[in-house]
Amino acid sequence: MTTKRKLIGRLVPCRCFRGEEEVISVLDYSHCSLQQVPKEIFSFERTLEELYLDANQIEELPKQLFNCQALKKLSMPDNDLSNLPTTIASLVNLKELDISKNGIQEFPDNIKCCKGLSVVEASVNPITKLPDGFTQLLNLTQLFLNDAFLEYLPANFGRLSKLRILELRENHLKTMPKSIHRLTQLERLDLGSNEFSDLPEVLEQIHNLKELWLDNNSLQSIPGSIGKLRQLRYLDLAKNRIETLDTDISGCEALEDLLLSSNMLQHLPDSIGMLKKLTTLKVDDNQLTSLPNTIGSLSLLEELDCSCNELESLPPTIGYLHSLRTFAADENFLTELPREIGNCKNVTVMSLRSNKLEFLPDEIGQMTKLRVLNLSDNRLKNLPFTFTKLKDLAALWLSDNQSKALIPLQTEAHPETKQKVLTNYMFPQQPRHDEDYQSDSDSFNPTLWEEQRQQRMTVAFDFEDKKEEEDNSGKVEINLKRYPTPYPEDLKNMVKSVQSLVGKSVHAGHGHQHQHQHQLSTGTATSAGTNMEHTHLSKEPYEPPWPLPPKEVGNTNTFTEKYTHP
Repeated sequence: MTTKRKLIGRLVPCRCFRGEEEVISVLDYSHCSLQQVPKEIFSFERTLEELYLDANQIEELPKQLFNCQALKKLSMPDNDLSNLPTTIASLVNLKELDISKNGIQEFPDNIKCCKGLSVVEASVNPITKLPDGFTQLLNLTQLFLNDAFLEYLPANFGRLSKLRILELRENHLKTMPKSIHRLTQLERLDLGSNEFSDLPEVLEQIHNLKELWLDNNSLQSIPGSIGKLRQLRYLDLAKNRIETLDTDISGCEALEDLLLSSNMLQHLPDSIGMLKKLTTLKVDDNQLTSLPNTIGSLSLLEELDCSCNELESLPPTIGYLHSLRTFAADENFLTELPREIGNCKNVTVMSLRSNKLEFLPDEIGQMTKLRVLNLSDNRLKNLPFTFTKLKDLAALWLSDNQSKALIPLQTEAHPETKQKVLTNYMFPQQPRHDEDYQSDSDSFNPTLWEEQRQQRMTVAFDFEDKKEEEDNSGKVEINLKRYPTPYPEDLKNMVKSVQSLVGKSVHAGHGHQHQHQHQLSTGTATSAGTNMEHTHLSKEPYEPPWPLPPKEVGNTNTFTEKYTHP
């Protein structure tokens, strides 16, 4: 008695099984640099069910291929096919067809004979239109025609009533046929990167729609009728010209992701707070001047991006976003943060780059899960002492050209309030002003810079293990001061002058003065995070008008090394 055995073949295996009849149902010739379909497959035309010819250089399909009546899946993407032969009509059992990434310009009308087709992947082909016969594929559930040249769909396209996924991204579509409302089982519709200027009204009748892409079109408004899509979970309207968002958007009660990036929105409706299931909200790159207070009702929100707007403040209700994990508000006009932001205790990444922040609230220390915090290009003078509670912080950015992800901080007393604050050599921040920006050589004012330098506070290094103070007699005190980075040209001149003075003092000096001057000239003074004792000089050490920054502190050492070690 003989038994049948189902095998998956890579090319054509040569196996003999005594007492068994070998049946090849799957052949895979992917990535074999083939220029034509191998003739060996025709030996299995009665049993072959799946054939993979992916990523070859096949230009033509032989007629004999279509004698494989049992074929259910034919996959030949990324080849050099220029047409699909009419003989494909003989594959009456075909269920899946993948001809993407070829040069096929049209489907033959008699493809309607492949009545069993359920999945067609034909993206990245120069297909300009679909034949009427295509609409007779009544069992079609998934159709992918992205990146083609379609300008319209057949009027009776709605006959494909079993479609669940329809992707028509990157075409030239301007309208949708009225029959589209018959696609009652459609769950995903991708119309991104087309030429729609208005939202197709027929979409509101596809009540089971769960995912809708309309990004990168020319939409100017979103009508309230979109609120009828109560099953909608994902809505992408980014990169349009939308100026207003209708209040009826609240009807999309199942919405989880709402993408409105790169539009012309000036405000968000209060009704947006009724989208209780929203987890992602992106409104970056718009013209928003404020966020509605109702945003605090989005208790499940995990990601909020409102960067590149005109926000001057954040609503206190942002503190109710207890599920928030990622928050970005870069490139706005924020001068302060609400104290309530400390209640967003699950935030791990927060970016506030390029604002006008002058201080941060103490409550930020309650955000103990913070791992990444970007505060570059603001006007901060220090950080609240509560930052010491952020034990998981792995990256703190205070400058756009910062070399270290997490830089050391020192404890100081605020000159006015006398409260403990955290600071380092990057404070106070001095952001570039675009309105009066000039080149380095033109904008530098030595007198103003010297006045600002005098106002800066001395860095105080605190250490856990402090040694007892010893007698100051005969000891040297090295006073570390925090100075801004000089401009390269001035630094070069300063280094030369200091080196010449140091050279003279080396010959004339002695004892601890010699050691101190050597450290000053080579830039090896103790840096942040290094334990040291403070002692006094018997004579005042020379302090040049352009003091050298300590080596290994931030980015300033790159200038010193460049000009002191040619």
